[in-house]
Amino acid sequence: MKRENIASGSTWEPIIGYSRAVKVGPHIAVSGTTGTGADGRLVGPDDAEAQTLQALRNLETALSRAGAGLRHVVRTRLFVTQIDQWEKIARAHGQFFGEIRPATTLVEVKRLIDPEMLVEIEADAILTED
Repeated sequence: MKRENIASGSTWEPIIGYSRAVKVGPHIAVSGTTGTGADGRLVGPDDAEAQTLQALRNLETALSRAGAGLRHVVRTRLFVTQIDQWEKIARAHGQFFGEIRPATTLVEVKRLIDPEMLVEIEADAILTED
């Protein structure tokens, strides 16, 4: 099967050695995605819901570049630094995945790469015939 690395253009990708997403056959893995805007700046400092919504928009863009959509997502993993904000984060996730309902994990972590980042989301998708 052919492997396709999908870049977002982030300055971190070549430094760290990662791709925003990797597509192998019908499988797509999307790297941990945060709530950064197109300008590279964090959206909604101190706002876990705003960061979650932006991260999910970024994830949707990565899937689109891989020829997929949210409907193809079978698993998400949410890493959060403030578990007491889980309801806001979960509701934001539900806005994107309420009817798709992928397998999902939400866990608290001590910190993300930038201390202002409150949420990071990974996803796995499988291209299926619709």
